[in-house]
Amino acid sequence: MAPAGTTLGTTVLNTEATLEQELLQYNPSVSFTSLYNLLKAKLCPYFYVCTYQFTVLFRAAGLAGSDVITAVISPTTRGLREAMRNEGIEFSLPLIEETRSKIPETGKNSEDGEEQGVSDDESFSWLEEMGVQDKIKKPDSISIKLRKEKNEVQVDHKPESVALVKGTNTFVLLNFLINCKSLVAAAGPQAGLPPTLLSPVAFRGATMQTLKARSINVKTPVHSGYNDIFSLEITGPVMPHCLHTLTMLLKSAQRGAFSAVLYTHEPTALFNIYCLLAFPQETLCKDLTKCGLHLKTLDQLIQLPTLGKSSIRHLEMRDYAYTWKS
Repeated sequence: MAPAGTTLGTTVLNTEATLEQELLQYNPSVSFTSLYNLLKAKLCPYFYVCTYQFTVLFRAAGLAGSDVITAVISPTTRGLREAMRNEGIEFSLPLIEETRSKIPETGKNSEDGEEQGVSDDESFSWLEEMGVQDKIKKPDSISIKLRKEKNEVQVDHKPESVALVKGTNTFVLLNFLINCKSLVAAAGPQAGLPPTLLSPVAFRGATMQTLKARSINVKTPVHSGYNDIFSLEITGPVMPHCLHTLTMLLKSAQRGAFSAVLYTHEPTALFNIYCLLAFPQETLCKDLTKCGLHLKTLDQLIQLPTLGKSSIRHLEMRDYAYTWKS
């Protein structure tokens, strides 16, 4: 990944040494802080922090039906969650909590699998009643701890590991990401590169990057000849506002008839989960009008997510009406 504040080689003369010098001059904390301040002032609707391990989506207050700033992290590991707890970051695991709400009270704890309402000592009380408590080996505290850790690790890198941070805790998360040295890979093709920041608006240290587009014209046989089919392939980090803008363009240009196939970065599909209660839509839209997005696009982004853990894979419009598959 290329850091958002780094200008990649634009000429043959831009050698590896020059690129290394630019990386040394790039200060990620300045870009991080700039983006968060824009988000807080509602001049930026959202931004992504892309590391080689996970992706974080910061959303301004007003998006996805929330009246506070939110951050969604996917995927996470036990080590990352433990580090966040040690920094005092309060977060939830929405998918695990949703699963818990659908099972009886005798189910398991949200993350460590600990049985609710029954302690380890109480679970062996029946042995004492039978007088065989000394003949049965009870698990020691270390075994119990290892069992809990095993259950916690089982959700690592899975959809259920997605974490949600809300309100002022997002600022603590920001400082954690700025100071966390493990976000920079020590080896591999991304070694030494800071996280990539993606945003629909400009920020300090950013560079403008354009998506790559390629058009294809295919002739398909019909009853009395051939029919022209035009295809447009767009590659790169297509952010949500870009997708909606493209659909509005194609709706007008193609007279209400087109189809699109979408390829989602799988860990980010979890960003469509419904996490919060609704907030008055009129207030949310009014507060975000200066964030730089088209009002129709903004109206879509403030809606409550309905896709759950999935994402749109195929989108089609016929007679100005949408259908889609996830």
